[in-house]
Amino acid sequence: MFQKVFKARWSLVMALSAALFLATPAMADDFADAVQGLNAEGYAEKGQAIEALAAVGDDRSVAVLGALMEGNLFVRAADGRVLIARESGSVYLMTDPVTGEAMDEAAEDAIEKIRINNKLRGQLKGVLGAMTLMSSDAAKRLSAADEVFKAGDPAILPILERALAREDIADVKTRLIRARAAIVLEHGTDAPARIEAAKVLSEFTDPDVVALLGKLAFMDGQGQPVEQDAAVFNAVKDAHQSVEAKLAQWAMLGNVFQGVSLGSVLLLAAVGLAITFGVMGVINMAHGEMVMLGAYTTFMVQEVFRTHFPGAFDWSLAVAVPAAFLVTGAVGMVIERGVIRHLYGRPLETLLATWGVSLILQQVVRTIFGPTNQEVGNPSWMSGAIETSTGLVLTYNRIWIIVFSLMVLGMLALVARKTLFGLQMRAVTQNRAMASSMGIRSGWVDALTFALGSGIAGMAGVALSQIDNVSPNLGQAYIIDSFMVVVFGGVGNLWGTLVGAFSLGILNKFLEPYAGAVLGKILVLVGIILFIQKRPRGLFALKGRAVES
Repeated sequence: MFQKVFKARWSLVMALSAALFLATPAMADDFADAVQGLNAEGYAEKGQAIEALAAVGDDRSVAVLGALMEGNLFVRAADGRVLIARESGSVYLMTDPVTGEAMDEAAEDAIEKIRINNKLRGQLKGVLGAMTLMSSDAAKRLSAADEVFKAGDPAILPILERALAREDIADVKTRLIRARAAIVLEHGTDAPARIEAAKVLSEFTDPDVVALLGKLAFMDGQGQPVEQDAAVFNAVKDAHQSVEAKLAQWAMLGNVFQGVSLGSVLLLAAVGLAITFGVMGVINMAHGEMVMLGAYTTFMVQEVFRTHFPGAFDWSLAVAVPAAFLVTGAVGMVIERGVIRHLYGRPLETLLATWGVSLILQQVVRTIFGPTNQEVGNPSWMSGAIETSTGLVLTYNRIWIIVFSLMVLGMLALVARKTLFGLQMRAVTQNRAMASSMGIRSGWVDALTFALGSGIAGMAGVALSQIDNVSPNLGQAYIIDSFMVVVFGGVGNLWGTLVGAFSLGILNKFLEPYAGAVLGKILVLVGIILFIQKRPRGLFALKGRAVES
C-alpha cells in the first residue's frame, strides 16, 4: 500500500521539493491556472488541483489553500473566476488570489463557495504543513509538524526527511520525529522500520499518539489483530500500553494540582474560621458572608479602576486585597461588639444569631447590587495557563491563589508568634481565665480576633472572585467545607487547617472521577465523622488546661 501511494504521488513530492527551493517568477501563469483548477466539479479533481497548486511552490499558494480550508474561496457566477471572499455584513469583500488586489463587493447570490469534504480537508492540512516545514519561522515549523502528523500522508515523507535533516531546534525536531514515526508505522512496509517507529512513539506522552497506536493495537470484529504482522502488532501494543501508563501518571499529577487548588481555596475560607472558633469557641454561620463581602469589595474596586484608571487595571487586586481586609474586618468587629459578645457561653444562641446575621447580609447585598452575578475580571498576569502536550493544564489564576493562600497562612503564623497581639490571642485560646487574671483584656482580644478572622475571609473573597461567580450566595458554597476543614485539622490550629484543607481538597478530586462530585463530598463527610470518633480534637489538637478540660 505504501509503495503504491508513494509511486502515485512521487511526482507531487518531487515538484513540491523543487518548488520550495527553486521557485521562479516564471511560475505566475502556472499559479493562476492552478488556482482556477480548484473550481472543479468532482472532489477527486479538486484533490488533483490542490496537489498542482502545492507543486507550483508559489508563496501565494499557502494563502489560497488556507482560504479553501477556512471556507473563504468562492467562484464568481458571472465569469467563473476563483476569488477569496470574506463576509462583511450583507456583502462579501472580494480579493484576487493571483494579484492580491481588492475587487468589487459581491452579493451572496453572485458567488458560490467551493465545497470540500473531510478527505480534502485532511489532504489540505498535510499539504499546508509540508509547505510550511521549510519556513524560517520556528513557530510555523512547529505547527506544520503537528499538521503533518495529523494528516499522516506518506507522500510528504521525503520532504519531512529533508526538513528533519536541517532542523536545529529541539522542540521542532521532536515533533518532526513524531510525525515521521507515525507515517512510517501506519503506511510503511518494512517491519523492522515500523517496529522502530513504534518504539519512537512510545517515548511520547501524547493523546494523539495513543489514538494512532490504538488503531493498530486492538482486535477487529472477528477477533483478529488489526495489524497483520505479529512482531509489529506486539511492538505497537507495548508502545500503546507505555504511552497510556505515562498519560495516567500525568492525569494523576493534574488531579493533585486540582486538589491543591481546591485545598488552597478551602484554606483561605477556613483559616479565619479556625482562628475565631479556636479563640472564642463561636460557631460563626456568617463567616461565608464575610467571604462574599470580600468578593463584592473586589468588584467595587475594579469598577473604580475601570472608570477612572483603566490603564492600571492590573493593579486592581493589589488594592482590593487590603480594601477587602479592612471592610470585612470592620463588619466583623461590629458583629462581635453588637451581637456575639452578649451570647458568650451560649453556643446554640450564637449559632442562630450569626445565621440570622448571614441572612441579613445576603439581603443587604441583594438590595444594593441585585441578585445577579457581578463581573469581576482577571488581571493579565492571572490570565492564561501552562499547557502541555499531555493534556495537563495549569491555570495561572489557580497557581496564584495557591501562592496567595500560603502567603496568608505565613503572615498569620508570624502574627501569632511574633507580635504581642498574637501572644495574647494564644494565651486566651489556651486558658481564658488565667489570661484575664494576668491583665489581658480578653474581651478586646475576642473582638480583634473576630475582626482578624473576618478580614482574612474577605481576602479569601478576593481570591474566589477570580475563579467563581460573585453573587450573594457565594459564601454559602464554602461554609460547610470550611467547618469540615477546621474540625478535621484541629480547632484553632493553623497547621492543622493547612493539612486538613489540602488533604480534603486532594481527596475530593481523586474521588470525583469514580463517585461523582456529590457522592464524593458525602464520602468525605462520612470519613470525617468516623475520624473524629477516634480523634475528637482533630489531627493537631491544641494543648492547655482550658482546651483539655
